[in-house]
Amino acid sequence: MLIQDAPVPPPAAVAPVPWDMTVGLINATVQLDQRLNDTQRKVGTGFLISAPRPDGAPRVVLVTAAHVLAVMPGGEARIGWRSPEADGAWKFTPGVLVIRDADGAPLWTQHPERDVAVMEITAPAAFAQAAIPVGWLADENTFDRWRVGPGDELMALGYPHGLSSNKAGFPILRLGRISSWPLTPIRHFPTFLLDFAVSQGNSGGPVFWTPAVDRLPGAPAADHPYIAGVLVQEVQGGGEGLELGVVAHAQYVREAIALLDQSTAAPETQSNAAQ
Repeated sequence: MLIQDAPVPPPAAVAPVPWDMTVGLINATVQLDQRLNDTQRKVGTGFLISAPRPDGAPRVVLVTAAHVLAVMPGGEARIGWRSPEADGAWKFTPGVLVIRDADGAPLWTQHPERDVAVMEITAPAAFAQAAIPVGWLADENTFDRWRVGPGDELMALGYPHGLSSNKAGFPILRLGRISSWPLTPIRHFPTFLLDFAVSQGNSGGPVFWTPAVDRLPGAPAADHPYIAGVLVQEVQGGGEGLELGVVAHAQYVREAIALLDQSTAAPETQSNAAQ
């Protein structure tokens, strides 16, 4: 059962979103996949951020791990939209996501040093509204500000082995504890470990903090939920998964979006997800 906290007004610097970040991010998380043949497909996870363009125009940005898109050889992938039915049911209604131009060049923007990719997309209205404001991305100072440390709980969303939580295509929620130290400064420690079962298909999913999770005694409470990072890798030893995920700090999502802002590509070539 999800814990519903009492509503708390968000900071004035960001657009208001529901205080229940868990449900909010579930609604903003989508499956990405590309079929290779009749029996194989590449699968990953992405999530949506509302990041206005430099001129203030609204914009939806898809965030994922860069390798999720890089391993898809075709020019089009599938993005897992969902739509509500009149009787309360939900329907899986995937759309086409163009990830390469006619010459095969990637249409996403990748962070130059990290396994993080972003791309502007056109999303159905419900998903555009569900996109998480960019202000909820942790920055390079968030962990120090709120004394985040090993043992603290974070949540993660994804599609392990391409599985969803139901036929409507909602992601699967996992809970894990930070299992590495130090965590900052991120220029020296750009990733951290999270103790939870990671599978192929989880890559690109959001890792986030909400008031519902456990903190170490005496740690100050953050004034709002935040996205801590992006799941980019499973830790393996001896050819076996160790139930540890590698998470790239959300600051690198911020930096990738800044690179997207600097792109000279026309907005029309970046807005390429069919509804």
